[in-house]
Amino acid sequence: MKRIRLTLAQLNPTLGDFEGNVRKAKDALDHAENMRSDLLLIPELFIPGYPPEDLAFRLSFLRANRQALNDFAAYTTGKNVVCVIGFMDFDEDVYNAAAVVHNGKIVAVYRKIFLPNYSVFDEKRYFRPGEKLLMLQFGSAKVGLTICEDIWSPVEPLATLVTGNGAQLIVNISASPYCVGKAKLRESYISMKAYEYHVAVAYCNMVGGQDELVFDGASFVCDASGELLARAKSFEEELLSVDVDLDENLRVNLSEPRRRYTHIENLSVQTVQFDEPEQKQDRLSPCVAELYQREQEIFMGLVTGLRDYVRKNGFEKVVIGLSGGMDSSLTAVIAVEALGRENVKGVLMPSMYTSKESMEDASILAKNLGIETLVLPINDVYDAYMKVLGSVFCGRERDITEENIQARIRGNYLMALSNKFGWLVLTTGNKSEIATGYCTLYGDTAGGFAVIKDVYKTDVYRIGRWYNRWKAREIIPERVFVKAPSAELRPGQTDQEKLPPYEVLDEILRLYVEEGLDVEEIVEKGHDPEIVERVLKMLHSSEYKRKQAPMGTKISMRAFGKDWRMPTTNKFRESVQR
Repeated sequence: MKRIRLTLAQLNPTLGDFEGNVRKAKDALDHAENMRSDLLLIPELFIPGYPPEDLAFRLSFLRANRQALNDFAAYTTGKNVVCVIGFMDFDEDVYNAAAVVHNGKIVAVYRKIFLPNYSVFDEKRYFRPGEKLLMLQFGSAKVGLTICEDIWSPVEPLATLVTGNGAQLIVNISASPYCVGKAKLRESYISMKAYEYHVAVAYCNMVGGQDELVFDGASFVCDASGELLARAKSFEEELLSVDVDLDENLRVNLSEPRRRYTHIENLSVQTVQFDEPEQKQDRLSPCVAELYQREQEIFMGLVTGLRDYVRKNGFEKVVIGLSGGMDSSLTAVIAVEALGRENVKGVLMPSMYTSKESMEDASILAKNLGIETLVLPINDVYDAYMKVLGSVFCGRERDITEENIQARIRGNYLMALSNKFGWLVLTTGNKSEIATGYCTLYGDTAGGFAVIKDVYKTDVYRIGRWYNRWKAREIIPERVFVKAPSAELRPGQTDQEKLPPYEVLDEILRLYVEEGLDVEEIVEKGHDPEIVERVLKMLHSSEYKRKQAPMGTKISMRAFGKDWRMPTTNKFRESVQR
């Protein structure tokens, strides 16, 4: 039986930390060597980190990336395992590339052919596409090498590698950003392609956070019939080793011989020869980690995004304004899971409108989480504002101005604590509020990282409920779930005075923002035309706020950030034809 042993190094690089990234690659190589693996896969652009964005324009960055690769290559001297590792190749241009390294030498380089330029991807801005495919041949075993988007392309390069050149295994190193349900989609699609081409596929994905992006890992291997052989954990570093039976390809081809009648070879292919793989007597037990259910998956994505943003940017502690509401409660919970209770500070900032229940709920949450809290009332500062502004405001009715002043005082408090103690301020606004502008510029939007900015309000509640069940006790007080959401900036205020019910609002936003439906199409889904128009008016008129808000973790198909690029100055409006 012809088998090849793989190790998939699902690792978390830090952009620009060449020394640290190479150290992780060396540790993975040592592990693969101990496992007697034939081939080690390390993710796309792992040497520099992903995405490098405009650092790709810096020659000093490119040279440091090349030196780091040379350092890693030297370390492979005397090792048996062949390694595939992502880096930035360059000559007269720059390429997203994979180096094939063995026994102290860079044996070959593959340059990514299909460059994504949609959603959060801008690879055509930075990279030139490659022109030649690469096949690694271990004796008679043929392994085709691809990078991320290559495997999502409908026909090539798999057609040439498999039907044209007889690859029995396709390996893919990837940096595939997370969104809800991405792991299942990715696995389903690639497994289907494995079955369609009758070829085993090993998919090695990056893990960890980089600014607003999160990479979820969930690397996997499937056989030539599309059956899952192994899967790594989501949102965790892992070294996954698996034996792949290459005879499975022949068995599938004999029973379903469609490849006999297809011969495609559109791209040129370079082949690099290695020794026949050692046929091990032992067989590794396959490891198949479970994929998370929806609420836990989102939660772990948010935890990963926050943890890596804080740690990779050199912060130690964070501070959160605790209002006793659902958003700040969930933000605090995520922060404690990401950073530990000792690194999370809560601040209660009551006003004359803050209810006794809200103060109690915030205090109970903090006690349940074990975090230190400060109580800094805003009444005196607010009165001082009103005294100074009184003569200017004379004769005008109280309105949203006075409400926003309260929010801005709280923002000032939090930023002062950040300046004095070096704590990173976490804002607590959700996607529903940020979409409609139901937030105060320089008030509750003031901070360094927006933890739940891509989470709709309805999902905030769902995740909070799930978290309490997960912990098997009431961490977030029950009253937080059942009381009407309110900013408490004036007597009796509730969110629903200005916003539709969140169940309605979130569905309209999802249809417009993520699915791209027009106004008429949303109305056809059963939504009230006046409500749809009002929601979209709020969405468009608050673009200037979103441009100034802090970044936060992307978990949806389309987040406000890298993949939402609407002009601020824009007179185009959609309306329902009546």
